[in-house]
Amino acid sequence: MKINGKSVPVPSKEFELLYFLALNAGKAFTRDQLLDRVWGFDYLGNSRTVDVHIKRLREKLKDASDKWCIKTVFGVGYKFELLS
Repeated sequence: MKINGKSVPVPSKEFELLYFLALNAGKAFTRDQLLDRVWGFDYLGNSRTVDVHIKRLREKLKDASDKWCIKTVFGVGYKFELLS
């Protein structure tokens, strides 16, 4: 993936997570919903895996755009938000 002209390594699950959230911009998803939709129903890991992937994405994308962000929705989970 290229961000601001620089090549940034993004593992497939991080990319799939970003892609899924972006396709559903504005809609909040719980960790379990994201695990089901991105990792699949047969994933046996912990739901905190989502937190780790979101953290890594935020670090890589921190200066990518001022038009969107991955937002934490307290008590729910995460959403891709388009900024005004």
